[in-house]
Amino acid sequence: MKKFIIYIVTVILVFALCGCDMNMDNTPTKKVENLLTKYQSLDDDVLEDLDNTLKKDTSLDDEMREEYRDFMKKHYEDLVYEIKDETVDGDVATVTAEITVRDYSDVVTNAAAYRLDNEDEFNDESGNYSDSLFTKYRLDKLKEVEDTVTYTIEFNLTKEKDEWKVEQLSEEDMSKINGLYAN
Repeated sequence: MKKFIIYIVTVILVFALCGCDMNMDNTPTKKVENLLTKYQSLDDDVLEDLDNTLKKDTSLDDEMREEYRDFMKKHYEDLVYEIKDETVDGDVATVTAEITVRDYSDVVTNAAAYRLDNEDEFNDESGNYSDSLFTKYRLDKLKEVEDTVTYTIEFNLTKEKDEWKVEQLSEEDMSKINGLYAN
């Protein structure tokens, strides 16, 4: 037992003397991994952002909003990532990651083209264009997507008060995470 205690004290002293950060979660790579894991684990903040985005979309009724929420939850759970590189320069860092997600970009583009070529299909009983009918069509097509795509994202971080923080992602990078980025 005495040897075990000496070993533990030695390990702690080695880390303290070499200046190693005992908080291994406070590295740029760990912060990016934590962010991406929040998507995979359907963290409350991720779901709140999703809900807020869906509330803003007036083309969705409550049923479509719930369908969209369900398939996006599955999308986030299936997100796969791999950290490729980390570069630190003082209090600034960049972490490069590859993410693999479902590729919804073609469906969105093709649905818009289909709508233009088949306008009458999206008319209500009165013969007027119904955004709701088109949204339902697009939603059904999005739920069928199985193809995936791999994107590279460079996450920028800054160190504030000895804590690494991921900077707000660009609209382009959010489109990649959501599988909507059109190359």
